[in-house]
Amino acid sequence: MAANDTTLDSEKDPFDAIVDAPFDSALSERYLVYALSTITARSLPDLRDGLKPVHRRLLWTMRQLKLDPSSGFKKSARVVGEVIGKYHPHGDTAAYDAMVRLAQDFSLRYPLVEGQGNFGNIDGDNAAAYRYTEARLTKTAMRLMEGLDAGTVDFIPTYNNEEEEPEIMPGLFPNLLANGASGIAVGMATNIPSHNVAEIVDATLEVIDNPHVEHARLMELFKGPDFATGGIVAESAATVANAYETGRGSFRVRGSFHAAEAEKAEDREAGIERLGGGQWQLVISEIPYQVAKGKLIEQIAAAIGDRKLPILEDVRDESDEQIRIVLVPRSRNVDPDLLKESLYKLTDMETRFGLNLNVLDASRTPMVMGLKELLNHWIASQIDILQRRSQHRLDQIARRLELVEGYIIAFLNLDRVIEIIRTEDDPKTVMMEEFKLTDRQVEAILNMRLRSLRKLEEMQLRGEKDDLLKEQDELEKLLGSPARQRTRLKRDLGALRKEYGPGTALGRRRTAIEEAAPAVEFSMDAMIEKEPVTVILSQKGWVRGAKGHLPLDQEFKYKEGDGPAFVFHAQTTDKLLLATDKGRFFTLGADKLPGARGFGEPVRNTLDIDASAQIMTVIVHKPGQRLLLAADTGKGFGATTDDLLAETRKGRQVVNLKDGAKLVVARAIAEGHDHVAVVGDNRKLVAFNLEELPELARGQGVTLQRYRDGGLADATTFRLEDGLSWQMGGKGDRTRTEGEMWQWKVARGGAGRLPPQGFPRDNKFG
Repeated sequence: MAANDTTLDSEKDPFDAIVDAPFDSALSERYLVYALSTITARSLPDLRDGLKPVHRRLLWTMRQLKLDPSSGFKKSARVVGEVIGKYHPHGDTAAYDAMVRLAQDFSLRYPLVEGQGNFGNIDGDNAAAYRYTEARLTKTAMRLMEGLDAGTVDFIPTYNNEEEEPEIMPGLFPNLLANGASGIAVGMATNIPSHNVAEIVDATLEVIDNPHVEHARLMELFKGPDFATGGIVAESAATVANAYETGRGSFRVRGSFHAAEAEKAEDREAGIERLGGGQWQLVISEIPYQVAKGKLIEQIAAAIGDRKLPILEDVRDESDEQIRIVLVPRSRNVDPDLLKESLYKLTDMETRFGLNLNVLDASRTPMVMGLKELLNHWIASQIDILQRRSQHRLDQIARRLELVEGYIIAFLNLDRVIEIIRTEDDPKTVMMEEFKLTDRQVEAILNMRLRSLRKLEEMQLRGEKDDLLKEQDELEKLLGSPARQRTRLKRDLGALRKEYGPGTALGRRRTAIEEAAPAVEFSMDAMIEKEPVTVILSQKGWVRGAKGHLPLDQEFKYKEGDGPAFVFHAQTTDKLLLATDKGRFFTLGADKLPGARGFGEPVRNTLDIDASAQIMTVIVHKPGQRLLLAADTGKGFGATTDDLLAETRKGRQVVNLKDGAKLVVARAIAEGHDHVAVVGDNRKLVAFNLEELPELARGQGVTLQRYRDGGLADATTFRLEDGLSWQMGGKGDRTRTEGEMWQWKVARGGAGRLPPQGFPRDNKFG
């Protein structure tokens, strides 16, 4: 029975570990652990070395494999296997992708890995599989890892406690700002651009010399981002400075234009290559950071195909090691600045980079820091590394001095030492007691080789002791003086600046920082080349545009049974307003008219005009132009052509009509006109002050003239002082003017009286 009880108890043991807990608290507790792990051990860089754990482990593994710049390359698969097997228990793809990025000179300003094989390209193509590529460390990576063997950093156990890895990389290279970082954690993110090492060093030296330095002074030295792909940060110095003061902000990043082969300096800077005969082409030499060249060219080609860039004829990729994208304008008269502005607006030639200086400090706490605060933390970490390196060296010197002093004692008493070794059963104890030596000293003496027992060796030992004592004294002074530590750090930073100075190929600033010119309001109309055109619209709605301003009275060809309705002059940059008798207005670009070789095309192919609607007038849009709109019901109002433009082919309903009413008047109000004249089908005329006409964007309007029978026949505006004019009948262009209009002038909405003698029988003003 006891045995059965024991069996039952052992079967229950696993269930004793189950704890009842509220689901929400258990979930939140575990999610918090996951969130903290993501923040501190995956997504955010450490400000001391600018690395995330995966990058740090990659560099450490390559160092362990002795892949320094002077050695041969090894397969990337070997590196990835070591990393995920010993240090980073994640997928091989994640580790390899991180390694690839470290090798891409268009991703990192100062690459940490030197790749051999296909590591991807700026076109957006991926790297080859890791079994094909090879890699080794760069000099910059070695700079970043300097001091790993000098006791500068703590080593922590790996995930399985079988190996050790460094907590951070101790090198003086300012990797966080030099190469930047980006990452998304749980509830927070980081996005740091790359910067110029020489400028980082200059700003750091300023902070060391003057801890109370103003931010404005730092920005005079620091400038701002320096992207691997160059380009332009199109922001004012004040905008850039404000972003770095708070640790948050954003910059517009633009590609740049440069024509190396251009003869004139101004053309080279503007990216313009002259081809002769007035023709030219534009050359893109740099593209914004993290923009794939292939994608950018596709965007430009799509904009050409969709007629969003009608001033651009073609785009060609002529890149080799250097980026060279050639843009061919449609005409030599195209404004290069307008073409550039349109590319910034329509494509990724302009992007926005969001700055977020969110990093882990020395205590592994995430913080958003301004530039000065970040540099102060980095300086503190480098001082700590300097102290640890010095203390480590002091410990080494103390151990070596102990041995050297023992050797010297042995040389001074060489005959007695030899005698003790030859005659004593326990020479170690005897020597310790007789010469007051330590255990380590005696062990070292006993392990000496016979060849070392020469006079020259004694002299070398005395010289070594003097050198060690001198170095020990210097290190003790260094550790005891913060001022000396700052001076040593400044000296080391000065040496680093020479290596990465602006005169070197790697250190030269690539990204220009300049405030962009005031943004031009981008308009598709501005991209249309201005040319004269004669617009011809037939009675049956066939429209065409003939190049040039042709005589309006010449004979134009029409389809059989068709004839002229509207013929007028315009420019290709004009917008045409087509008004139908149903009160709807449509917009048609004069540049989109079919050619005049044939009969044109039905306007209804372009615009959704109701089959039962008739086009009653066509007006050339002019900004701010006022119109008089009137329906046959006698109602009307004033409108501005700006309010009548329609964005879609369905047009815009402007005049609301009821019970079969029609729009019969859509006439421009000339500058200086102050009165409205309205005539009805009943041949009654009324005139009233233009101020009584309301201006609307849409509606029925107000009563202009009251009728007992019929409706409104025509309406116009005039200047009372000049009188009312109308066109006489017949083939001539004769007009007649009635100067005494006082007898027809009444309040708006009156019935009116018969017009002056000679007024046209059709009741139209002409």
